[in-house]
Amino acid sequence: EIMSDSNTMTPIQVGLDDGYAFTKVALPDEQLIAIPSRARVGKSGVTWINQGQQRIFEYETEGAVYSVGTVDGAPTHFEGYPTSGMNRVIVQHALQEAGLAGRSIHAVSGLPVSAFYRKNGEQRRDTIEKKRLSLKQTVQPKSERLPAAIAFHEVIPEALAAWYDYVIVTKANEAVLDEERLSVPIAIVDIGGRTTDYVVVKDQGVIHASSGSLQGGMLDVKQAVANGVQERFDLENVGEQLVSSAVEAGVVRLHGKDHDVAELVDTAKRELLERLYAETRRQLGLGVELDRILFVGGGSVALAEHIADWFPNQAIAEHPAFANARGMLKYLQYVCEESDVA
Repeated sequence: EIMSDSNTMTPIQVGLDDGYAFTKVALPDEQLIAIPSRARVGKSGVTWINQGQQRIFEYETEGAVYSVGTVDGAPTHFEGYPTSGMNRVIVQHALQEAGLAGRSIHAVSGLPVSAFYRKNGEQRRDTIEKKRLSLKQTVQPKSERLPAAIAFHEVIPEALAAWYDYVIVTKANEAVLDEERLSVPIAIVDIGGRTTDYVVVKDQGVIHASSGSLQGGMLDVKQAVANGVQERFDLENVGEQLVSSAVEAGVVRLHGKDHDVAELVDTAKRELLERLYAETRRQLGLGVELDRILFVGGGSVALAEHIADWFPNQAIAEHPAFANARGMLKYLQYVCEESDVA
């Protein structure tokens, strides 16, 4: 696509949910893009026979080269991931996949609730600023493509982003605050890759006693399945892509044959669900004073049938995996002070 200079110069607004399992991008034209948060340090070591079929891409940041795409990714569930080079290259790849090469980007991303707030409700300013600056660092594609450059970056709590998505409603290309949704107490339960976030909003304030994060999400299911496959088939290690497809399909392909591992996957999901259920009850009780309990995040899709009857007043958001990304974009479009976006 050939873009004019004026088009290239105009910053594009992006909601950027850069999770541990998937990185999601929401664009102003309602396009939604998701890629697995999958990368590893080093060159790909693959030569593509047909350039049109390239599926691994190399990027450089802070002097280190990373491979992103259909690689066996290194684990993302480590403490410093949100401000790491690995995070930056995965985000850059997501922006490239969204067709934003060479564009100037204004972005809002997120941090888990407990990484954003202290228990007393104070913001963890150093952590937030570190994340804000990290994504503004240069990432250079090791190809002909131009980088997408993040010129402005704001960070908000992840589950709170889904609340913005819920209360800011777009009708006929116009954004309106849904007064009914705004006026009632609501809980967001965001089941992600590494963390599950809880946010209760009442009278447009975050109730910190019922908000926080549980270290637990869909990556725990993947890890349990990986351990189970290794044990059952006496393997020293199993590739991350193989485990991902096993979790999705309940089948693992080894030595050219399919093996049913649905029971392993079910057991791993059940273990996670027990932890989630206990934590959800601890945070929200029976939810009697809440008008709505809204489940969002990729885990809400994967576990939909298992969490369907936890509360009589619950709902799963539309395209729940993108609720945070959509909310981040709406926050940027309608809540950020214009003077901030400079």
